[in-house]
Amino acid sequence: MEYDRILIRYGEISTKGRNRNKFVDKLKKSIRMALAPFPKVKIEAGRDRMYVLLNGENPDEIIIKLRKIFGIQSLSPAIKVEREIETLKDAALKLVSSLYKESQTFKITAKRSDKTFELDTDGINQTFGSHILINIEGIKVDVKKPDINLKIEVRKEAVYMSCEDIQGAGGLPVGSSGKAMLMLSGGIDSPVAAYMAMKRGLEVEAVHFFSPPFTSERAKEKVIDLSKKLAEVYGSMKVHIVPFTDVQQAIREQIPENYTMTTTRRFMLRITDEIMKKREGLAIITGENLGQVASQTLESMYAINEVTNTPLLRPLLTMDKNDIIKIAKEIDTYDISIRPYEDCCTIFVPASPKTKPKREKVQYYESFFDFDPLIAEAVQETEMITVKPDGKEVAEFVDLF
Repeated sequence: MEYDRILIRYGEISTKGRNRNKFVDKLKKSIRMALAPFPKVKIEAGRDRMYVLLNGENPDEIIIKLRKIFGIQSLSPAIKVEREIETLKDAALKLVSSLYKESQTFKITAKRSDKTFELDTDGINQTFGSHILINIEGIKVDVKKPDINLKIEVRKEAVYMSCEDIQGAGGLPVGSSGKAMLMLSGGIDSPVAAYMAMKRGLEVEAVHFFSPPFTSERAKEKVIDLSKKLAEVYGSMKVHIVPFTDVQQAIREQIPENYTMTTTRRFMLRITDEIMKKREGLAIITGENLGQVASQTLESMYAINEVTNTPLLRPLLTMDKNDIIKIAKEIDTYDISIRPYEDCCTIFVPASPKTKPKREKVQYYESFFDFDPLIAEAVQETEMITVKPDGKEVAEFVDLF
């Protein structure tokens, strides 16, 4: 029997009160964007669940998309059946028969949300269980670990049947917690940080610093490919490509070598902050991990953070590197991240970067040169690219002033 819909169960959304509908609307929008390649589907959203009506589309392909969307606790391919006993018995038999293999076991799990239905829970179990036992040769009942668990849910409008629960991504729908800018390098950490922030409901736009000719087009392509992977959660992602060459060369020429890394991070943060304000964001996300490199010591963070009052979110701050790599592999960004193309964070790296920089010193060194025009120009010349999973990116320049 062919499934006609996919039942979506909410996770954390179910704990929300009066504003639950706002979360449901965000989830519906995420699903609609992710399922854009399937024009026949229709989405029906309710307070406690959602249905994707297939209308002939391939359920397996749609499930692959749905499993990556935050806000979904679990999902089940299902059929909708009229509330007539003989029709229901026939549908249940066809569904189990289509899945049954020799010597497998089954059980019925009934849920009677509408108490006016003529059979109670025990009656549903007995009526449909006996019908299946009589008509499928060799099948047996196992109430503890069945091969097939036929779930029958009776609601006022109809009865829904399914045999499979598929784990969703959990979390909150993207956009339900506001917008933040991600400082996206080509490394392993920042895509994982983005993924974890998106899981908490943040809409993420990426900012990447590009320094040609010192960084290649391949490095830029790597970042676009990482963004396409992250875009699978929501259907698209905006990436801001910042021309950073002039700023980086000026830092190299004007700042003592052991402080160039600190100033570079400070100016990256200033530029990201400006882009964030124009894009109406509320926070900046980084892939920083405490003590991993010289710029990620507590002293470095203290010196770098001075340039902004914007909240800085560091989802990976206390994580073990192996755990970060594990998540990168799970979300399929790891192989892209380890491509051997340098980004601007790895060029001009001093031999002995300062691990405990002083705010007063970095302020002093920066005071001898007016970097503001270069920073303003970098913001002005930033290119915004909209990327979609497995699709061509669309580039545009946006006036940020």
